Amino acid sequence: MSPAKEISISLPTSLVQFIENYKIAKGCQSPDQVIELALELLRNQELESAYREASSEIDSAWDITIADGLTDETW
Repeated sequence: MSPAKEISISLPTSLVQFIENYKIAKGCQSPDQVIELALELLRNQELESAYREASSEIDSAWDITIADGLTDETW
């Protein structure tokens, strides 16, 4: 993990309370850990979306190359 960099953010009271409640309920060490978990989930969600979009762009015409007559066998 790269070194931590400190930033300052302002959140509505309701989100601060949610972070504190989540920290207690899930046994997180600090509010920072809760924010890190949330950001990792958000990043994973973005990656899943990007992978889904990329897979929808696959050209099915390339599927014909599977039957190119070559085998995976080595001589």
